[in-house]
Amino acid sequence: MERPVNGGAPETLHYEDAAIQEILGSVHTIAMVGASANWVRPSNFAMKYLQRKGYRLIPVNPAQAGDEILGQLTYASLAEVPGRIDMVDIFRASEAAGEVVDEAIAMAPEKGLRVIWMQLGVRDDEAANRAKAASLTVIMDRCPKIEYGRLFGELGWSGVNSGIITSKRRRFGR
Repeated sequence: MERPVNGGAPETLHYEDAAIQEILGSVHTIAMVGASANWVRPSNFAMKYLQRKGYRLIPVNPAQAGDEILGQLTYASLAEVPGRIDMVDIFRASEAAGEVVDEAIAMAPEKGLRVIWMQLGVRDDEAANRAKAASLTVIMDRCPKIEYGRLFGELGWSGVNSGIITSKRRRFGR
């Protein structure tokens, strides 16, 4: 899964802030695979935060299919989600990410999918390479909620030590 370098340690991931800002400024609809209705779960907190920032979040979780999570109907799989999906946010273990990525690749042209985002602690380099070969942008081991707060200058739990705080209001289409 991870590419070992220097005696077996995985290669460090680096993403340019401008690239992450472009993603977060251009996506509108996010399918969150592994979304939970349990308010104490990180996926629920991230989903609620991103909804409040103006994103449309679609929960995908086979165990909760047909129920609502934060006012949104939950689907069993990405293939069942109607309409356009700009980004798939994977809130599953690294071992499950490859299967989700393969499902996303299969439906990408039909849904207009452009981005695969794997949450903190989720990394599958082989799946990422397959997605990149299918012309998808891939972010791994990052949280869009944290990145939004850090890059868009929010003073809050995740934005305090960003080094990007400014007194000038930024406008990014949200």
